[in-house]
Amino acid sequence: MAKKNRMVNEINAGSMADIAFLLLIFFLVTTTIAEDKGVLVKLPPWSDEPPPEMKLNTRNVYSVLVNASNQLLVRGEPMDIKTLKDNTKIFISNPQKLENMSEDPAKAIISIKNDRGTQYGTYLEVYNELKAAYNELWEEAAMVKFGKPLDELNKTQRSEITDAIPLVISEAEPTKFGEEK
Repeated sequence: MAKKNRMVNEINAGSMADIAFLLLIFFLVTTTIAEDKGVLVKLPPWSDEPPPEMKLNTRNVYSVLVNASNQLLVRGEPMDIKTLKDNTKIFISNPQKLENMSEDPAKAIISIKNDRGTQYGTYLEVYNELKAAYNELWEEAAMVKFGKPLDELNKTQRSEITDAIPLVISEAEPTKFGEEK
């Protein structure tokens, strides 16, 4: 019996590993990875020393409490989250110069306190409403002072607006679950 010479169809796979490695590097370099940023808050530098005692005029403090049932209490009164932004704007700007509102936008302090049982979505919604109040006040001030929206102002003009109405949101230590005071 004679052996037949058959041609074997094979693919040279010697460089396949090199090609796969190059593709892997290409995709690693060109792909951007989305980062969860969360709430961007500038924190004070860490210090072992206790903070100095400050006497605050309660007139200038807008206290916002969110309890474990996700209910909102603003300056001791229940409030709907939908009205929080407008009420915050009125408190900060005090257009009617009322005695129970902030003396000046530069002196206004927003104090937010949550319960550990507060849902994160509710916390974010309240925080966003407070931040939106400042954003609208800055927009209005930019239009009055410079006749342009805030995003069209240069750095100096923008700084002038934010210095006149500084963003001051103080977050108190959360209370234990269901122990809001």
